[in-house]
Order: sequence, then C-alpha cells, then structure tokens
Amino acid sequence: MVIVDKPSAVTSHQVVGRLRRLLGTRKIGHAGTLDPMATGVLILGVNRATRMLGHLALHDKRYTATLRLGASSNTDDADGEVTPVADASGITLEVVDRMLETQRGDIQQIPTTVSAIKVDGRRAYALARAGEHVELKPRPVTISRLDVRATRQCGQFLDVDLDIECSSGTYVRAIARDLGAALGVGGHLTSLRRTRIGNYGIEDAVTLSDVPPVLMSMADAARLSFPVLEVTAAEATDIGFGRSLARTVPASPTGMIAPDGSLLALYQPGESGSRPLAVLV
Repeated sequence: MVIVDKPSAVTSHQVVGRLRRLLGTRKIGHAGTLDPMATGVLILGVNRATRMLGHLALHDKRYTATLRLGASSNTDDADGEVTPVADASGITLEVVDRMLETQRGDIQQIPTTVSAIKVDGRRAYALARAGEHVELKPRPVTISRLDVRATRQCGQFLDVDLDIECSSGTYVRAIARDLGAALGVGGHLTSLRRTRIGNYGIEDAVTLSDVPPVLMSMADAARLSFPVLEVTAAEATDIGFGRSLARTVPASPTGMIAPDGSLLALYQPGESGSRPLAVLV
C-alpha cells in the first residue's frame, strides 16, 4: 500500500500513472477518488494489495473544506461554471451554523450531479457534461462532525471554513450546494483537503516527489483497517486453498496473518466458523 498526499490540479488517475512508472508495475489502483481540485489522503494498492481497496474505501473520512456563499456552480465546486446568485455578505456565523444543523447526523443527501454514480449504465458526470438532464436519488449518509471554523467576508461573498467527519459516500460539494440553497444565496466548494480515511491520516502520507515512495505492507494496512487474527501453519495452508475454517472471526472483514507476519486473506463469519472474502496469496 502507498498513502499519498495528493496535490491540487492532479487527478487520482494521474497519481496512479506516476506510481506505475516509479514502481514498474501496471497493477496499481486507488480507494476513494479525490477530485482534481482536492488534496490530501489517497490510498493506493500495489499488485495484490489492489484487492483490499474496495474494503478500505468504505471507511469514514475527515476533511477540511472552504465553501463560498453568494454564488453557485454547475459542478458545485470552483472547477465549474460559477454564477453569482445573491449578496451573502450580511450572513453571520451564527446563521450559517444554525442552517447546517439540518445536515448533521444521519441524513438523506442528494449526490452532486457531476459524480461517478451510474445512471442507466452511464456515469452521472458524463451525462451532465453532455448536456443531458441528470436526476439522482437521495442516499443515506452520516455526517458526524460539521463544525464551522471561521467565516470571511469577500465582497458580496462569504467564505466558510468547515471541519467535517462523514461516512463513505458523502459529497462535501453537496454540503456547500445545500447550504447555499437553504440560505437562498447559492453556494459552492472552493477548497477541499482530506485529512483522514479510517485510521490512515495525513501524517502517514508521502508526496509525489518522494522517490522511492514509502510502502506499507498489507499486514500493517490490515491492522490499521480491520480486526486481525494470527493463524497456525495448518490454517495458513487451508487459507491458501481458499477453504473455510472452523475458527470464528470477529468481523467482516478480518485479516488473517500468517506465522511469518504476512497477510494471507480477508475472512468473514460463516455458518460454522469463517469463510474467505478475499484470498491474497
């Protein structure tokens, strides 16, 4: 695994391409895409570790963000076509905080139109950029932290700094959009930095200028992400063949660690013990 601090103006796919060149392998993927404008924690799997990525993307996330009230965007962020809506200079911090209350906790959030969600087999962003009407259904998300850190008046606009902790699948751009709509002045995201995915923090990340990049073993990645169990040599053999085990596991997934310290597989509870979720050897 590689934990990268993605810079702005670079796509997640471009980060993958750079690591492919640095590490000499094409089998690299990422968990939890970041928009080009966004910076921060991006988890990448190398070779066999790509099979873990779908499980890592489900972790909760933390962001710092700045949104601008007074203008909307067709992409809900500053990379789109920004249109002034109404003067937001008179809006106070107290009003902003009160209006954000409806977005805290367990909510139904309509994803941003320019998203990777599929509609009739096509990505929503592709439909939107082709000029087609896109209507996405609300999705359940949890926003456990939505704190206003500061506000700044910028002419007729009001910039709001936020600290956000949320479940996987939450769109921070939608938070900006919905706050602007609730206040009647329009809103869009102007900066976004992901500081944590699960237990992977920005302090663990390397930059793209680090050569060679620091790698994290799959076993260490599993310990940060899931419950793990150390297995016997006999169990390790069974795991290598993808067999179920009589041994119970505490959760789905659970990392199964070999006697030599390597990660063999991810297991899940079965009818009488446990069964493989992903064999990694």
